[in-house]
Amino acid sequence: MSEGAWGIAVRGLTKTFGPVAAVTDLSFDVAPGTVTGFLGPNGAGKTTTMRMVLGLVAPTSGTATIGGKRYADLPNPTATVGAVLDGSGFHPDHTALDHLRVYARMGRHGRARVTQVADLTGVSAFAGRKTRTLSTGMRQRLNLATALLGDPRVLLLDEPSNGLDPEGIAWLRRFLRELAVEGRTVLVSSHVLGEIEQMADRVVVIRDGHLVATAKVTELYGKAAVLVRSPRADQLKACLTVSAEILQPGVLRIHDMTTAEVAAAAAARDIPLHEITIERPTLEQAFLHLTGGRR
Repeated sequence: MSEGAWGIAVRGLTKTFGPVAAVTDLSFDVAPGTVTGFLGPNGAGKTTTMRMVLGLVAPTSGTATIGGKRYADLPNPTATVGAVLDGSGFHPDHTALDHLRVYARMGRHGRARVTQVADLTGVSAFAGRKTRTLSTGMRQRLNLATALLGDPRVLLLDEPSNGLDPEGIAWLRRFLRELAVEGRTVLVSSHVLGEIEQMADRVVVIRDGHLVATAKVTELYGKAAVLVRSPRADQLKACLTVSAEILQPGVLRIHDMTTAEVAAAAAARDIPLHEITIERPTLEQAFLHLTGGRR
């Protein structure tokens, strides 16, 4: 990745808190024009890593840069990077609009931008409400609006879909995809693997502070398989030249063949098929395999 591009580069990043190693020798890139999912079990080190990228936590060793610079060295940080890490930074007596105006002044962003981000994120619908009365989903939208005030090239979002209803989650997915299409760099941590699967171009997976995998979402799991139910599944398996396994009596999983090829092979040998379906792998399965999780 070019140092001049507004991407994120993590190199040998390590953070220890006394005897506890939160992150160990972590290296990965987040490229512009992509949504990258940041995955790992609770306590894996995701939030600590994001805080180090933002200069909120000092690394024990290693570097985290944005466009080749540390966050602290960016000339106008909020115009380069927007972040959503938690929902606790609200004055209870401020309205949602007050909150945005305060942060706009702090970042030297014009009042017109407040209106723009409020409209973009749906905050306009509750702009006059005190922040203490907002639901979790409303707070998430307000957090995102705050992060967007500087029209940043880079976004770091920690669990941004928490508290959103299904409609809100679908909106967030579309919105982040649109930002990536504009050439922005988007790093999203989430436990909602189904959403990451639909939203992200790539994923970074960590466990116990160590990198487990970094790849395109589709590269994390193998090809689809074909599931067949037949009273003569064992005979069908015996005549195939590809990998296949009996899952239970009468149920066969076949790899490296299409449903049409399986049906043709069975018909050529007069083997009846009671059911034939495609078994598609999922990000959840790959995640559990990579992190040692169990269903």
